[in-house]
Amino acid sequence: MIRRTWLGLASLPWLAPVAQAAADLPEGPVVLSVSGKSGESAPGQAARFDMAMLERLPQTSFSTLTPWYAQPRKFTGPLLREVLAVAGVRGSLVRAVALNDYRVDIPIDDVQRYDVLLARLLDDKPMAVRDRGPLFIIYPFHQHPNLRNALYYTRCAWQIKAIEVS
Repeated sequence: MIRRTWLGLASLPWLAPVAQAAADLPEGPVVLSVSGKSGESAPGQAARFDMAMLERLPQTSFSTLTPWYAQPRKFTGPLLREVLAVAGVRGSLVRAVALNDYRVDIPIDDVQRYDVLLARLLDDKPMAVRDRGPLFIIYPFHQHPNLRNALYYTRCAWQIKAIEVS
């Protein structure tokens, strides 16, 4: 049912890349699973993405200073809210799960209000696991001074493998 809904929206030119990504199935290694409440899929079903699927989503880039790097770095990837939309999940809380099972909760309000990235590139290069990759949730600290504090820094997470929305 998700496929039909997104394919109908594909007739709108600005939604075509998002609709196509939703219709695809992963062909390469799955790098992200997204699960949560959805009116379209059975409970417990997760959307699975390979890197190529994430690359086909609209991409956003920004350079920002973070506590983890001495200089501003450029991050590129789809907005987290677009990934959630493609997955067809909704709720009030996003739980990001890292490869080492670290978990962080992010209010869905953050994802809607700010351009929170699911970064897949750092300085225009894919991130290896040893370099906090392959996926890194990052806030636009450069645009919003109010985000430059421990609360929002702790909501960033790297080596993301799963997102659970409740």
